[in-house]
Amino acid sequence: MSDPSNTLVVSQPFDNAVIDELPLSNWDAADAMLDRASGWFSNRSGWLADHERIAILKRLAVLVQGQADEFALLIAREGGKPLKDAKIEVARAINGVELAAEGISGLHGREIPMGLSAAGAGRIAFSKREPIGPVVAISAFNHPLNLIVHQVAPAIAAGCPVIIKPADTTPLCCRKFVELVHETGLPEPMCQLCICDNQTAEKLVTDARVAFFSFIGSARVGWYLRSKLAPGTRCALEHGGAAPIIVCQDADVETTAKSLVKGGYYHAGQVCVSAQRIFIANQLRDAFQVAFQTEVDQLITGDPTDIATDVGPLILPREVARVHDWLTEATARGTRVLTGGAPLTEHLYTPTILLDPPADVRVSNAEIFGPVTCLYGYDDVSQAVQAANAVPFAFQAAVYTGDLDRAFHLGEHLNASAVMVNDHSAFRVDWMPFAGRGVSGLGVGGIPHTLHDMTQEKMTVIKTS
Repeated sequence: MSDPSNTLVVSQPFDNAVIDELPLSNWDAADAMLDRASGWFSNRSGWLADHERIAILKRLAVLVQGQADEFALLIAREGGKPLKDAKIEVARAINGVELAAEGISGLHGREIPMGLSAAGAGRIAFSKREPIGPVVAISAFNHPLNLIVHQVAPAIAAGCPVIIKPADTTPLCCRKFVELVHETGLPEPMCQLCICDNQTAEKLVTDARVAFFSFIGSARVGWYLRSKLAPGTRCALEHGGAAPIIVCQDADVETTAKSLVKGGYYHAGQVCVSAQRIFIANQLRDAFQVAFQTEVDQLITGDPTDIATDVGPLILPREVARVHDWLTEATARGTRVLTGGAPLTEHLYTPTILLDPPADVRVSNAEIFGPVTCLYGYDDVSQAVQAANAVPFAFQAAVYTGDLDRAFHLGEHLNASAVMVNDHSAFRVDWMPFAGRGVSGLGVGGIPHTLHDMTQEKMTVIKTS
């Protein structure tokens, strides 16, 4: 029998059925991983050539494609994402690996002009990009394959050895992916899986041998770990938000409602850019509420492995309890529940719409990370923008309007790293920049951007006369 203190039990969030038990790495094991990674990196003669890394990543994409159905079912089982959406995640992950391979061709340097002053005359200068060094990546549960790809594939493409720690609740996709990475022929020190407790993870992240730290998860943990990094360690942090949506008086009610149902309830709202705070022009508020509720009430909540399910479980029962606690706080302050508002089981929460919660309750000023949206009416769009910007989070936002000038104006005034027009705030493709502002993160995600961050520029200057 395994020692419970050294074992991670992985359960289905839908019904708590045990899927697997994995051994936990202690510090000695993590330390050995760092030794292997840093030792491999220090041997520059052993670095893989560009064409070798391209070939490895292309083989990896084929291997993942060959097990696409298995990955989709595993995402649904360990992460609770509905199977129909899990299949899309796998397709994105395959594309992400291919993007990383393609990105290698862009890792070129530049010529630096030297004849701009007499001091530089008689010299030729050029630069190239090199891998930054060992990478430690800590990932989140809500995209248990695609987030791993966004951290591991760019590291392989850059030529950096990477140690990946998946979320405790969703390690199985990561384990399977790393196994496929090793099948490609990539040297083992270049990609290592570390399933460990938080204390070991902190020692791993803050070790001086780490050149780059990639984190996807809560702001509290991310900013804390950044404060502990060794001098010289670079990092990228991807946290959460409370995405604002502005629905203007000329928006098409039916199409906007359908779009925002997807944006607000995809993966039970457990997405860092989920549509959460929806500000609606009062001229069409009543019509929008009817259309929106009609769509929400048609969502099927249940077993994520059933292809018909639209909304699956929250990742842990305590998250169901937390979401309900936040709703209780809001309703105690006079917030009306348009639909939903109660747990279905200890694992499932009913898709919920709240009307006009006060600005100082948590559903209005913090990230819900659950199947809940909040509707607010406005007369003056400038007041909606002010309310949208009145939180410490800034990630993606959205505007629905048929007026291009209005769209540009609102896009300029919303505090967000990306503003979608006539599309929900959770829209993303894997090559676009993806970044939180302020508390919501540091650096820029997206395959090409992460690949660039995991390299550094080196210049050579040749004196010719």
